[in-house]
Amino acid sequence: MNEYSVLILTLNEEHNLPRCLASVRKCDDVVVLDSGSTDRTVTLAGEADARVFSRPFDTFAGQRNHAQRHIPFRHPWVFHLDADEQMTPELAAECRAAAVRTDVDGFYVAPKMMFLNRWVPHCTDFPAWQARFVHAPEFEFIDFGHGQREAPTMRMGRLTANYLHDILAQGESAWLNKHRGYAIREARTCGQASVPLAWRRLFAADPLERRRTLKQLSYQLPFRPALRFVYQYILRRGFLDGEAGFRYCQLLARYESFVAQELRRLRLASSGE
Repeated sequence: MNEYSVLILTLNEEHNLPRCLASVRKCDDVVVLDSGSTDRTVTLAGEADARVFSRPFDTFAGQRNHAQRHIPFRHPWVFHLDADEQMTPELAAECRAAAVRTDVDGFYVAPKMMFLNRWVPHCTDFPAWQARFVHAPEFEFIDFGHGQREAPTMRMGRLTANYLHDILAQGESAWLNKHRGYAIREARTCGQASVPLAWRRLFAADPLERRRTLKQLSYQLPFRPALRFVYQYILRRGFLDGEAGFRYCQLLARYESFVAQELRRLRLASSGE
C-alpha cells in the first residue's frame, strides 16, 4: 500500500487541531509547521505523535514551499491540510492510490465547506479546486490572494474525493478578525497587479479557469460587497443552502468590504493624497 505524508500549518490552533489530527491518525507521517503558537497547539501536536517544526509566518506559499524543501518527509507525496480541515477516509484511499503517479506534479482536491454543521455547496462554489496533494520537493506554490495556488509550470491532475473545511470553527468574530488580515493580503497581492485581463477565459471550458478569471475581473468592479452577495446568493444559488447559505453570503460580503477598503487605501497612498 502506498503511503503519503501530511503537512498541517498552525498558529494558535488548539481548538481546531485535535479534529484535524484525528482525521489523519492512520497516516504514518504527520508534520506540523507552526508559526509561533502561544497556546497548546504544539503540545497537542506532540501528544498525537506529529513531528513539529517552527518557522515565522511570511505567506502561505512561503510556508508550504519551505516545508517541502527543508523538512525531511518520509514519503514523496504530501497532502497539505489546514488545522480547520479534516481528511476523509475516501480521500485518504484515493491519495494512497494516486501516490504511484509520475505523470503529474500534484492534484487538485475540492473541499466540502461546512457552515453551521452542514455542507453548503452552492454558496461556496463547489467544486472550488485547490492544489493540495503534491509531489515534494519539486512542487512549487505561488502566492495568490490571501492564499496560494500552484505555479504555472506544475502538471496537475484531479482527485474526486473531498476534504472537509469547517468555515466557522471558532465562531463568527474569529472568522471576521482572521479575514481582515486576509483581505489586506489579497488587496496588496492581487488588487494592485497589472496582469491584463484575458476576457476569453470567462468562457473557458475549464470551470477553474473561469472562476480565476472572474476573480481577476472583480477587482475592477464597483460595489464589491453587494455584487459578491448577489453572485453567491442568487447567481450561485446560495439560497438553496438555507439559512446557513444566507449567513455565509453575508460574511462573504463583509470580507469584500474589507478588501475594498484596503484597495481604496492603497490607491490613495499611491496617488499621494
